[in-house]
Amino acid sequence: MIRRKITILKTRLDNLDSMTSSLPSRQPIKEKELHRRQDMVANLRSKANQMASKLNMSNYANREDLLGGSKKSADDVNRLAGLDNQGLVSLQRQTIKEQDQGLEKLEETVLSTKHIALTINEELDLHTRLIDDMDQHVESTDSRLQRVQKKLAILNKRMKGGCTCMSLLLSLIGIVILIVVILELIKYL
Repeated sequence: MIRRKITILKTRLDNLDSMTSSLPSRQPIKEKELHRRQDMVANLRSKANQMASKLNMSNYANREDLLGGSKKSADDVNRLAGLDNQGLVSLQRQTIKEQDQGLEKLEETVLSTKHIALTINEELDLHTRLIDDMDQHVESTDSRLQRVQKKLAILNKRMKGGCTCMSLLLSLIGIVILIVVILELIKYL
């Protein structure tokens, strides 16, 4: 489930990255703002990669580290050959005690891994919501900007033969509206 969410997060980051790359062609944006947005996407991508790498890492890399060696040495066999029944029972109890201690360590590791996985899951949910919100705000701002540009184009066609002073005034109003829209977008980010 966590791996799936990391994959979804990476896909959405790719989409967001392509949207920010194509943003200057769709609407005018300052280079500083573009770099800020690209840095935010890169930062989120870095965090997603860190979460993915931590998910694949473990303190115990292989089975032998977890369970101990599975091959019996010649010393173990020789040691068992010389024991009577009480010695074998004593050795069994000692082995069971060692296994119990190993299982307790394994339980601690599993619980620690569980807590890490839950934390990663919460972090992924948070980043997914943030990306969704950012995507929604970018889309709404883009649609507002397109509406304002269409209105300005219509006004420009109407004012072709008219007064240049009036068209300057309308252009100024359009610019103010654009600035307000951009400031609202910055507030949400």
